[in-house]
Amino acid sequence: MRSYSIFTILLLCLAILLVDVITFYWLQSITILLTSTFIKQLIIVLFWIFTVGLITAIIILKIKLDDINPRRKHMLISSLYGLTVSSFIPKILFVIIISILFFTNYVFLEKESILIIPLIGLFSGFLPFFIIVYAIFKAVYHFKIHHHKISFSHFPKSFNGLKIVQISDLHLGSFNYQYKTLDRAVKLINNLKPDLIFFTGDLVNNYAWELRGWNKVFVNLNAKIDKYAVLGNHDYGDYSEWKSETEKLKNFNAIEKFYQNTGFKLLRNTSDTIKNNNEKISILGVENWGTPPFKQYGDLQMALSSSQNVAFKILLSHDPSHWQEEVVDKTDIALTLSGHTHGMQAGINIGKKQWSPIKYKFKHWAGLYKQKQQYLYVNRGLGWLGFPGRLGMRPEITFFQLRCNASDSN
Repeated sequence: MRSYSIFTILLLCLAILLVDVITFYWLQSITILLTSTFIKQLIIVLFWIFTVGLITAIIILKIKLDDINPRRKHMLISSLYGLTVSSFIPKILFVIIISILFFTNYVFLEKESILIIPLIGLFSGFLPFFIIVYAIFKAVYHFKIHHHKISFSHFPKSFNGLKIVQISDLHLGSFNYQYKTLDRAVKLINNLKPDLIFFTGDLVNNYAWELRGWNKVFVNLNAKIDKYAVLGNHDYGDYSEWKSETEKLKNFNAIEKFYQNTGFKLLRNTSDTIKNNNEKISILGVENWGTPPFKQYGDLQMALSSSQNVAFKILLSHDPSHWQEEVVDKTDIALTLSGHTHGMQAGINIGKKQWSPIKYKFKHWAGLYKQKQQYLYVNRGLGWLGFPGRLGMRPEITFFQLRCNASDSN
């Protein structure tokens, strides 16, 4: 909420109030069907207590935001965000549907509509409400493993069947120190028996103190060969206010040290090489590189300079927009792994078809993409940010098997 002016917040509150007034108007067409006066009054009182309470909390939080302990600030904002979404969207749908049914009276006869239209309107509001509640309390930590086999004609034969796990966008501050929750993801990852584990950025929301106690979880991630990581846009502390550059640097250094203590090699515009039977694979990692307003710390040429003699290259780059701008058709990098988008934490998946509003911001936003013989995979993220839930976009663990032949990916 820091990025929004008080005027914008007041407009939001006015919109919430307006929608609630219209909702209440239509709600009376339903409560009139009730015979108990007490229940009618109870519904009215609870309705307006929630509305006034939500608006008041939003305004107070905005005014007092700077005085709130940073450790509580994120959870308060996310909780209000969740309450607002779970209330606002169902009411909007309720108002739209019941208004259309009432004013057109197209589907039902007039006498039937007295009862049926309010009930359909009520259902249209409650259904999305329960879906959003499920997204917040269940789906947000309902981890899903995505399996992919990708084949390359120039993949080193001695590495045939190489198993890779990618995770991304943990935003550990959002887990509120629920270590056992992430322990479940760690077990799923270790059961895959990966050769390599890649983490593609956004370890925290902003602060190094979010990492307290998480080293005991992270250190349990097991890879036969090695574990690698890159930084995401949230890992630099750019979205917070600091008393000095020294304080910001101290925060950054603590995040960097966390990787060292948990056995991850943090690649900052550099590369590392793994070898087997005189064959090599180069693992490149760049700092965050995004299109404005996201900053461009990444230097791909610097990373490539130390891997020129290795034929097969894998790049870790947090922001998928980097692939189109600097990688594909401009380098010989075979596979790029990214995150960043979260799949907007909301979408529709029907078979192999998927859709999310985030597609209008990012050309490559979730899943596997191919251009000629170069691949990009965009992980949907394991954590959450902002809206404390996931709707049709479950938190993701990606499992790759890389093979040596000329066939396409599955």
